[in-house]
Amino acid sequence: MDPDLQLGRIGQLSRTVTDIAAARQWYADVLGLAHLYSFGDLAFFDCAGVRLFLSQGEAGPESIIYLMVDDVHAAAATLASRGVEFRNAPHMIHRHEDGTEEWMAFFNDPDSRPLALMSRQVVEGGEHQT
Repeated sequence: MDPDLQLGRIGQLSRTVTDIAAARQWYADVLGLAHLYSFGDLAFFDCAGVRLFLSQGEAGPESIIYLMVDDVHAAAATLASRGVEFRNAPHMIHRHEDGTEEWMAFFNDPDSRPLALMSRQVVEGGEHQT
């Protein structure tokens, strides 16, 4: 670690969308993110202290946005009830040496760009604890 460079938490993630009005509605109504402000073909949301910046334009290579949740199964069920189609059911992707499990479930936004729910679960006595 470089003592002269202290990076903080991620301040903003950006994503290109094909229809800013439809994306603004989906990220607010389906995902439940707080809309901060919009102007022109831009919209900004709060995602637990990280700003999500959407801009209308041509699609480009995208990274997956991983959204932390306490209970991946409950969050997936809520989003499914709002019409989100998951590419797979919530599943464990890794068990750490301390027994903590990482679970994920992947889905797409209206522009077919990837997102994922992510949770860390502590396993005590063989039972999951969120």
